[in-house]
Amino acid sequence: MQQLPVSVVVVSRGRPDSLRLCLTGLARLHYRNFEIIVVADPSGIDAARALPFSYDFRLISYDEPNISAARNIGISAAAGEVVAFIDDDAVPEPTWLNHLIAPFDDPDVAAAGGFVIGRNGISWQWTARSVGPDGEATPLTVDPVRPTILTPPPGHAIKTEGTNMAVRRWVLKKLGGFDEGFRFYLDETDLNMRLARGGYATAIVPLAVVHHAYAAGPRRAANRAVKDLSDIGRSSAVFWRKHLPHAARAAAEAALISAQRRRVLQQMRDGLLEPRDVRNALRSLRAGLEDGRTTPLIPSAQIARRQDGFRRFPSLATRPPVNLVGGPFGSAALQAQAAELAQQGHTVTLYLLSATALYHHVRFQPEGYWLQTGGIFGRSLRDGAVFQLSTRKKRSEKERLRVARVRESHLNSERGGAKG
Repeated sequence: MQQLPVSVVVVSRGRPDSLRLCLTGLARLHYRNFEIIVVADPSGIDAARALPFSYDFRLISYDEPNISAARNIGISAAAGEVVAFIDDDAVPEPTWLNHLIAPFDDPDVAAAGGFVIGRNGISWQWTARSVGPDGEATPLTVDPVRPTILTPPPGHAIKTEGTNMAVRRWVLKKLGGFDEGFRFYLDETDLNMRLARGGYATAIVPLAVVHHAYAAGPRRAANRAVKDLSDIGRSSAVFWRKHLPHAARAAAEAALISAQRRRVLQQMRDGLLEPRDVRNALRSLRAGLEDGRTTPLIPSAQIARRQDGFRRFPSLATRPPVNLVGGPFGSAALQAQAAELAQQGHTVTLYLLSATALYHHVRFQPEGYWLQTGGIFGRSLRDGAVFQLSTRKKRSEKERLRVARVRESHLNSERGGAKG
């Protein structure tokens, strides 16, 4: 079956190193009919252009701190039937688009969202959720493997994450894209609410997986310590004005202030913030709330279709998956081998497992391969056994099978191999 043409939009500002890693991951997707559109500040454009495969990108310079406006620019530049979004501090599993786009074979599906793994590469950061008119998300139970197509009850929406979602382009055009009043935070949630209000169905796709690192920026430090909450306050107030009855807004505001106070106080107890940082953060939250209560609502964006056609990206994933296994001794040679195999077009995972019970971590490397570290006896899932007796060979094979459906399956099936 012919794959739908997909435009992948990446927005970046002030994080060229993260963007470079994200694009390196996108370049190795197993999907065969996608284009990559980068909307970034000058440092991001330079970082993207320096990559050896940059001639196949669509690069658009934009240097304003407004993720919604930047995404709308990307949508206007997109020539695919579906537009997918990923953040610059995220990296997709190789089969991300294969899984995320599959539900669009159903003409009733207007949007799709996948699952997101946190910075340790193991634990879920976000899975399936619904969201109400106050912007608060609630967990949903869905099939852990197959896509689940959902239409929410009135007043609610199916939550998709801005770092792992896709929407039909004609739907985005009809809805006016992202609301540019949301410079950051709740931008995709507002779109979810408008999709629900229009009666559109959303698919939740557990096997469409990205890893999200929470890179440092103006709002948080590298250790995730809060620096500024003004955009959270502002976007929350704008969101409530659009979706929440007036009588319920005071309670929503009180709940937000309470939650953010608990957050920064916990960070102070953890040694991440000083008392003055807590005061400044809460002051910025209140300033943002006041701004959001009074700022004019912005009209819908005008989404145009690009004139120069679809620019298909020739994926670098051209050869069968390879798995390498070793321990601390000889790891440098194995990493060099992994980098060389990735350069040749293989989807490579390197398991460096020590004879310990250390917890596992997974990282995508700038050289284009996946690295999983930890102990042979250690835990690789949050709810897994703390200690499991095994050998390096058996444990690495168990880990390979655990991730095969998101890292290997589509290339295996294209070449006649068994699916993971």
